[in-house]
Amino acid sequence: MLQNYLTVSPEVRAALEAGRPVVALESTIIAHGMPYPKNMETALRVAQTVRSAGAVPATCAILDGRLRAGLGTDEIERIARAGATIPKTSRRDIAYLLSQGLSGATTVASTMLVAHLAGIRLFATGGIGGVHRGAATSMDISADLQELAQTPVAVVCAGAKSILDLGLTLEYLETLGVPVLGYQTHELPAFYTRKSGFSVDYRMETPEAVARLLHIKWGLDLRGGVVIANPIPAEYALDAAVMEKAISQALAEAEQIQVKGKAITPFLLARMEQLTGGESLEANIELVCNNARLAAEIARAYSAQTAHAQP
Repeated sequence: MLQNYLTVSPEVRAALEAGRPVVALESTIIAHGMPYPKNMETALRVAQTVRSAGAVPATCAILDGRLRAGLGTDEIERIARAGATIPKTSRRDIAYLLSQGLSGATTVASTMLVAHLAGIRLFATGGIGGVHRGAATSMDISADLQELAQTPVAVVCAGAKSILDLGLTLEYLETLGVPVLGYQTHELPAFYTRKSGFSVDYRMETPEAVARLLHIKWGLDLRGGVVIANPIPAEYALDAAVMEKAISQALAEAEQIQVKGKAITPFLLARMEQLTGGESLEANIELVCNNARLAAEIARAYSAQTAHAQP
């Protein structure tokens, strides 16, 4: 049945069959993360960053009722031009969109699922979703966390989005048994900033060390994924106090006009871009590229260790 709904691009399929490194990329950042043509430029830049680091990029989406792993430039431009008219798609939405022959921009959760179905182990994004502030009453918890608990894909990110409750997000991941690794850091990065005040589970120093952990975890059939928290480069990091002020204002405005559900994150990110004079968007782009580079390096190391382990 899978072949009826999954299309893997020839380039990505050839790389996977040859055991070469592949990195999955999401499409929500294209459709909902920024306006055209900045979204198109960013998507192509991130894909080129993966290539320059020695891996094959596989941008994921749902197009015309099919799961897609590996999009061409024309397909990326289609999503970029359509923007928010393409629905933001998580796990719960997939069967409906496929049954109706529709399209969707994949979030962290749904990109992980597409990547897993295609056989891709590494995924680069900006930041994962998590437990929202005020979740004790709203129960607003991202499906990304449950996906990390069950789907064997490693997610390279700049931590969880700073609009979230980072402490509760870490607690939730611990409950689900998802390791949070800090790449050359003991502290969880907070998306736009390198510091959060919260510790990661383990600090890892090299792509090879991360790849070895992944190889052992999945070799032992330990369920689920791994969060690899990679701090934004220092030269692009924003001031934590300024960002917290912007986040607080954006959250208050969202509550006032009753923005809820899957609309909340795009609203907050767009409002913060306005409040920071565009600085948050530029930081977002730089941290995604930084994550794409690291994901490619880990994918290369993982492919090498997997090849070495085979008889």
